Amino acid sequence: MFQFFVEPTQINLNDNTVIITGSDVNHMKNVLRMTPGQEIAVKSGVDEKEYRCGIVAMEQERIVCELRFVKEADVELPAQVYLFQSLPKADKMELIVQKAVELGVHQIIPVEAKRCVVKLDGKKAEAKAARWQGIAQAAAKQSKRGRIPQVAALHSFSRAVKMASDMDVRIIPYELAQDMAKTKALFEAMKPGQRIAVLIGPEGGFAQEEIEEAVGAGITPVTLGRRILRTETAGMTVLSWIMYQLET
Repeated sequence: MFQFFVEPTQINLNDNTVIITGSDVNHMKNVLRMTPGQEIAVKSGVDEKEYRCGIVAMEQERIVCELRFVKEADVELPAQVYLFQSLPKADKMELIVQKAVELGVHQIIPVEAKRCVVKLDGKKAEAKAARWQGIAQAAAKQSKRGRIPQVAALHSFSRAVKMASDMDVRIIPYELAQDMAKTKALFEAMKPGQRIAVLIGPEGGFAQEEIEEAVGAGITPVTLGRRILRTETAGMTVLSWIMYQLET
């Protein structure tokens, strides 16, 4: 069954109608070749409920659906995970955003660390953020998430550290961290309802002074094993570990 996201105002519980507009109209009509009578799932991205609807009319600029029933969704991680991802080279960020959303991330914060090769100015940063948000929305739709994770504006490393320092659990994978027992204990102590910050470095890793700044703010270095992971692998490894810990 196909799922679509709409604004909360497009769901009218008084007359049991759901109106779909925007780019989804063309996609449903000309790509998916949908017709009246077909059933779809709609989510607002706010309340995490699934609104099961039947298509009633395929109009020029909108699709009118009849609300059949509301299903309480249970697809979100029971904790809010914030992925602070240092800017990688090329288009790796697109893959990172896609997979992080599939794994249940709550928010993705792009970070400009000292060793980042990519540098984004104001206009380019805005364009990239819009592109990444679109990828997050598509991934949320594909994986049937209850909400669309936000891709935040680009943060400096210090700003990212300050934001992360206010969270319940704060970790930073670091290649010189070697205590796997301590790392395991930290992950096993994660609980539902917590806000979890994960700081991932760029190609080449974090600079020593960045690690020191993070530790000074209460962020704990952790190890991800004996092998050096690429930046696009490290975040996915952490998110997978968190997902396993919280959902088993």
